[in-house]
Amino acid sequence: MHNFGLSVIAGLLKRSFDFFVTLLIWIYFIFGFLLFFSPFYVIVLLFAKNRELSFQKLNSIYFKSFFLLLRTVVPGLKWSISEQIRSIRSSVIVCNHLSYLDPILLTSLFPMQKTIIKGIFFKVPIFGTILKVSGYIPASKNGAISSWMIDKMEDMQEYLDSGGNLFIFPEGTRSRNNRIGEFQEGAFKLAKRFKAPIRVLHLRGTNEIFRPGRFLFCATKEVTLKIELIGTIEPDYNQETVLISALTKSAHALYKEK
Repeated sequence: MHNFGLSVIAGLLKRSFDFFVTLLIWIYFIFGFLLFFSPFYVIVLLFAKNRELSFQKLNSIYFKSFFLLLRTVVPGLKWSISEQIRSIRSSVIVCNHLSYLDPILLTSLFPMQKTIIKGIFFKVPIFGTILKVSGYIPASKNGAISSWMIDKMEDMQEYLDSGGNLFIFPEGTRSRNNRIGEFQEGAFKLAKRFKAPIRVLHLRGTNEIFRPGRFLFCATKEVTLKIELIGTIEPDYNQETVLISALTKSAHALYKEK
């Protein structure tokens, strides 16, 4: 009975700490942005020569500060991201998808970044404007990348050539069991269209901090947030034998080997 009482108290303390950390994180996410970052976005919107790139750099800095706070308030959170990944440029990046933290984590790593985002987010006040000005790309209703969308990416070649990255989660949705799902071909169509190397990243740990379907952050676990570069696919795109289906299978096979 005594042990049962202690376990109940421990559970209450754990949930209380999770709630406190979650509250702190969301307060910073919303009000930290409004107080500390929104003035810079307004200045950039009014005066920057290249608003798109300036917004992308601000996004990266803002999310860096978000993860700095997360690392500070979650005692058991460890970080394992190599400089090799941070130095990736001019690439189409594909990555497994575990949590809503994944896209903002990748945004924090690259000063020049574009990605594919569900169209509904572009309708959110303020947030939708930031997405549009940042040059992010709305996905179709089912999350796929249509041929029409690819044709509209007129500046993507110049953007990639100048050092920008396009990151995409080819599964299209978060994994609920840590297994790699089937890949959509959109990322690989884009890589072939713009003759970009494909960098394949493996991410783990974000779903242990912020689980799908759960509102509270898990702030009392020992978690290592890790991203690895598990392969690069860089075929001779001038060869007609380079098939999109083959690129997709090659990337998927890297995860199976992992």
